[in-house]
This record gives sequence, structure tokens and C-alpha cells, in this order.
Amino acid sequence: MKRTTTSLLVCALCMGLTTSCISNKKMIYLQGATQDYALPHEIKDYFQLKIQPDDQLAISVASKDGELLIRFNNNTLIGGGNNSTTGTNTVNVSSGVSYFKVNIEGNIEFPIFGTLHVGGLTTDQVSKMIQKRMIDEGYINDAVVNTKIMSFKVTVLGDVKNPGTQTYQGERLTILEALGKAGDLTNSAFRNNVLVVREENGQRRAYEVNLLDNQAVFSSPAYYLQQNDVIYVQPNKSQRVKGSTSYTWLSVGSTVVGMIVSIVSLIVALKK
Repeated sequence: MKRTTTSLLVCALCMGLTTSCISNKKMIYLQGATQDYALPHEIKDYFQLKIQPDDQLAISVASKDGELLIRFNNNTLIGGGNNSTTGTNTVNVSSGVSYFKVNIEGNIEFPIFGTLHVGGLTTDQVSKMIQKRMIDEGYINDAVVNTKIMSFKVTVLGDVKNPGTQTYQGERLTILEALGKAGDLTNSAFRNNVLVVREENGQRRAYEVNLLDNQAVFSSPAYYLQQNDVIYVQPNKSQRVKGSTSYTWLSVGSTVVGMIVSIVSLIVALKK
């Protein structure tokens, strides 16, 4: 009896330890990162968001001569005199911001210049293109142009705490940041095959990201998110069958096994 009881306890302990190890292995993000990145690694392909159709752009133009800005008014220009101070010298600089929607062909209608193709370009490239034309064509010799994407949205679905569509400011968002903003994955979510669906250049493509493997995460084309990306987190098998008869019996069985182990432990303790 004593040998049987001891064997049961050892088996229960081994099962517990095995379950714990498997659970940790399937839960920890970016495994191996402490070893792989013990020393700093250069980010070779630093991401810059590319402009896509339906993006809302804010393009600001600044000059010392505010009257030169009037001709580039697209009826949403907000201009005013701003004092820019450098050391003891104060320079009056006028600036204005115009808002544009990128059409399906990737174009905007810019005052004076007409149709400009901005699709597939970065905001820096658009700023330099407009600034160069203003200076080269003699419109504003001291033009300073700045372009921003007002916002972009991604959708996070599946087994996360706060699924839904969210809008983000700025031009750099990683999959880890998006999942963090969605409240992180639940304990029942698969972490080794997070799906990212992307539409780009008239094509739809899907990526799978293994959050457990640091190299798979950081090297994935879906690490940096783009406009309208959809992230889907799959629930594991236990979550999919939750509420079914099999799941109910499995839960009851686990409870009974736990009670038996407790009773056996009590008996062993009393016999000592």
C-alpha cells in the first residue's frame, strides 16, 4: 500500500512538472532573445511606412514670407505667423498645413503643381519632392516642407483581451505594440502562429508570426505593421471545445484526480 501510494504521488508530481514545463515553453515570448541579443545588433532594415490609397496626409509648408504660401492654399490651409527664436535673433516664419486624401491611384491634387503621385513613397520622400519643386521652380526659395500620415488603423481579432479596430498616430507600429494595445493574448491563445493579413499594391498576403521565437518575430515582414493590417490570434484546442461534453468531462476528471491525490497525501501523512 505504501509503495503504491508513493508511486501515485511520484506520478502526480511528474505530471505536474511536465505540464508546467510545457506550459512555460508555450507561453514565453521571444525565447532566446537574451542570448541572441546579449550584444547590440544593428537594425539593418529600419522600417518607414509607405503611403497608400485612402491615407490622410498633412503637408505643412513654412517660409519667412507668408504671402508666398497663399498660392498653395487648398482651402484647408491654416496659416499664421510664428516666431522662431534662435539665440538672440528672432525670425518671423509663416507656415500653413494642408490636408489631402490619397486617391485609389495613389495621387493627391496639390495646389499649383496639380496631380502628384505619392503612393508607395515615404513621407520624407514626399516632403523632399515638393520642397525641391517649390525651390527649383522659383515659388518659395526658403521653403521647408513636412509631411505626416495623420493616422492608420489595424484590426486585432481572436483570442486577445480587447479585440477590435484601433487607430494609431505616428508611422511606426510593431506587432508586439499592437498586441499590447489589445491587452495581450489570453492564456488560452496560440502564440506560435499569429496570423497577419495584409493588402499591399493590389495584392493580399498572409504571414504567420511565431511569438515564441525571437528571430522569427524580428525578421518577419509583418513585424512592422502597415495600414489596414489584420491580426488574428487563434485559440488553442481546449478553448475551441470549451462548453462541449468532452471538455466538461475532462474538467470533472481533472478535479477528481486532484481530490484523489489530496486524499492519498492525507492518508500518507496520517500513517507516519
